[in-house]
Amino acid sequence: MEKYCPKGTVRGAVKAPTSKSYAQRAVAAALLAEGVSVLRNMELCSDTAAALDVAARLGAGVEKTGAEEYTVTGGIRGGVLTPRETLVDIGESGLSARMFTPVASLCTVPVTVTGRGSILGRPVNMMTEPLASLGVEITSQGGYLPVTVCGPLGGGEAEVDGSVSSQFITGLLMALPLAGENTTLHVSRAISTPYIDMTVDLLAKFDVRVSHNDYREFYIEGGQRYSPRTYSVEGDWSGASCLLVAGAIAGEVTVENLNPLSMQADVAIVEALARAGAQITTTADTVTVTRRPLTGFRFDATNCPDLFPALVALAANCAGMSVLKGTSRLEHKESNRALTLREEFGKLGVDVDLSVLDTMTVKGCALTGGTVDSHNDHRIAMALGTAALTSQYGLTVRDAGAVDKSYPGFWNDLAAITA
Repeated sequence: MEKYCPKGTVRGAVKAPTSKSYAQRAVAAALLAEGVSVLRNMELCSDTAAALDVAARLGAGVEKTGAEEYTVTGGIRGGVLTPRETLVDIGESGLSARMFTPVASLCTVPVTVTGRGSILGRPVNMMTEPLASLGVEITSQGGYLPVTVCGPLGGGEAEVDGSVSSQFITGLLMALPLAGENTTLHVSRAISTPYIDMTVDLLAKFDVRVSHNDYREFYIEGGQRYSPRTYSVEGDWSGASCLLVAGAIAGEVTVENLNPLSMQADVAIVEALARAGAQITTTADTVTVTRRPLTGFRFDATNCPDLFPALVALAANCAGMSVLKGTSRLEHKESNRALTLREEFGKLGVDVDLSVLDTMTVKGCALTGGTVDSHNDHRIAMALGTAALTSQYGLTVRDAGAVDKSYPGFWNDLAAITA
């Protein structure tokens, strides 16, 4: 799918999409509860739809009961997770791959977790030794999906490498409260810690408690139970980031259904916009960003790497140089995002320099136009569509349908506020 994105100004209000990070966690919690949970504000994207499908295959009852509401009957029966099927497909979701593998390890029969597309090239080898040390039989394809696990997952102690992703830690924190024994996780080099905070927050809402010592040691009491809940998923700061940047570079945008006090890592986009000079106004559930003269800024995105594409679109419209830290987090995404951003924004005349370790330097300029490629990466597609607003003659985005992974309504929402 190709999408022509015109030059233009923006003005208006848009509702933020559902946070797929919170939605997938909520689906896992509802699967592990003994009873019926109601999940609201569940506007589906590909990743969230895949999570619901995985939950159903692992034993949950899943029913659509409203426009954006799903009723989930937990799959725990007699204290055991009993899958309906032993092959589950997480689509292209990195979170679901690394979260549902420990959850599937609660089963006493072999369960294979597989996926499609770029996820098959993203490493999952960090799961092997910790799960094995907790009593799980596990095999993979050389450190990649598909992975087969057979539990039951026990307690005890395990060493976890947190340097690649926090998603596996999330999976362990979701699954281990149902283990028969207490567990201590010794974590080295934990990154993306705001996402761990999200997990701990979500667990507490389902009456499950974990604690940690500055993300180095996690203590999980075994034998806990998830309580079924009615839970409303908050709006997505990741999806909203490009809309907020659009306001900063091309007019004024109000994004509704956003919690300014959210634990989501990508709430940090507000700080980046402020550093660049944009005007920002917040209420209890909205954020408004208005264009002002923008200047180069420095920002460390190590703990919020999903912001990089939006940050590059912002930096490209700033006078002078912007310095973004954390590029080491970008290799194993839907594309190698650092290289993709350099290539695609380079087509628009933007100088993106990666010569300094873990650093991206972006020189603002007058953007040209033409044809660019998302590399089937949803966040690259949205950033390029946003950058088109200030280009000389618009641009055409190839593989624009990649936005379905996280924000299927992005193109319609952007068009609705563009003049």
